[in-house]
Amino acid sequence: MKTSVLTINGGSSSIKFAFYEAFDPLKRGLYGTLDRVGLSGTNLTFHAADGQPQATCQIAAADYQSAANSLVDWLEGQVDLMSVIAVGHRLVHGMKHTEPELVTPELLDELRRISPYDPDHLPGEIKLIEVLQQRHPKLKQLACFDTAFHQTMPRVAKLLPIPRRYDASGIQRYGFHGLSYAYLMEELVRLDDPAAKTGRVILAHLGNGASMAAVLNGKSIDTSMGFTPTAGLVMSSRSGDLDPGLAPYLAQTEQMTTQQFYDMVNHRSGLLGVSETSSDMRDLLNHEKTDVRAAEAVALFCYQSKKWIGSFAAALGGLDTLVFAGGIGENAPLIRTRICEGLGFLGVEVNASRNAKPAAVISPNASRVTVRVIRTDEELMIARSVMRSFAGALAG
Repeated sequence: MKTSVLTINGGSSSIKFAFYEAFDPLKRGLYGTLDRVGLSGTNLTFHAADGQPQATCQIAAADYQSAANSLVDWLEGQVDLMSVIAVGHRLVHGMKHTEPELVTPELLDELRRISPYDPDHLPGEIKLIEVLQQRHPKLKQLACFDTAFHQTMPRVAKLLPIPRRYDASGIQRYGFHGLSYAYLMEELVRLDDPAAKTGRVILAHLGNGASMAAVLNGKSIDTSMGFTPTAGLVMSSRSGDLDPGLAPYLAQTEQMTTQQFYDMVNHRSGLLGVSETSSDMRDLLNHEKTDVRAAEAVALFCYQSKKWIGSFAAALGGLDTLVFAGGIGENAPLIRTRICEGLGFLGVEVNASRNAKPAAVISPNASRVTVRVIRTDEELMIARSVMRSFAGALAG
């Protein structure tokens, strides 16, 4: 009997996986992360269902192909994959796909075609699908698109102000972190937050990749990331929004190539670029009193976050609920405080003792805006998508 769902979340240099018992509610079993893919010292860390680390082992993973095969080898030694209903994959880019879709040859061809839209993620994610197809051809695979959540954005929020012919070829603002945002909205519904269905919500997914989304009456109307995940907020190593004139300037003054510019804005900018020491917010907070570069990186992150909240509140016509999620949003109370400082005119207030815990709600009881901290769970959202997609087949 098929009794579990396998989720795979492929990043640019890591692969997260998790098994879920296919019952209602879904219960997580074995899960783990393969990190430093394509680098030396690739480690696979896995955990039992209770969350306690079981072990860390080194795996040969010189590239995504070998990493995918090594991961499947390891999984086959742990779990009978014949018991898996389907594998759910997070696909960072999905163009105009609005729902999870069963992987077919036609869908794979389309994903290969749009790989240049996100060369840091899509090629590796496609490779994971292909390796599983080769090793387990009868195993159903489902693509869950990070862009799908934002398909409800109005036309004006999707348009890029460049010649119209590019829009016809699919060059527009898409937005990302959609699986995280979908999970957060389902949590707001579960928590009986009235703004989830009939209100104005700003979701702040603040982690290594950082973005925000403006949600009106349960639908995304705007988001900070755009055509690629590089846009929007300053991030750990991504620049966020930049003046387009910087690219030709650096090409002229430093003979910087397009690939070098891409590498700079994605891997050597953001918190890392400004601080010159670390992309990790924890490191920067530990050194901000003694290193002005660290202090400026932290200040820039908080300042830009505050500006995005203000702009989205304008787009929404006000604000009812603000949600912090992601590694920084969930675990850095000082950052939450600094972002919210000065937003009293919007009704945003933070209770210091609640924020320090942190409590689920960190705003005072009398606050006009409910400020929440919710631990996001993209893998669980993928598992839910698999179960919903296969509900009819399972019932039959």
